[in-house]
Amino acid sequence: MLATQTVSAEQLKQTIFEVLGQIAPEADPEDLEPDEDIREAFDIDSFDFLNFLIGLNEQLGVEIPEADYGQLNTLDELVSYLQTHMEPT
Repeated sequence: MLATQTVSAEQLKQTIFEVLGQIAPEADPEDLEPDEDIREAFDIDSFDFLNFLIGLNEQLGVEIPEADYGQLNTLDELVSYLQTHMEPT
């Protein structure tokens, strides 16, 4: 888990890309636009997406309820959601 009071958007993106690389090793983060659908861009199925969210939870300590999955399609949406739901340590 990242142990800082405030995690910057860049730090979150780095963590997102690290976890994404474990799920989709062929994914190149430089090819991803901030408003592009991550699942479509990297051909991630629902099982891999769930594993991706579990990985984010393990790295960042943010529980993501299933009801919120639909809000997490793009990099910008993920960063915004994580910043909103992270508790300062």
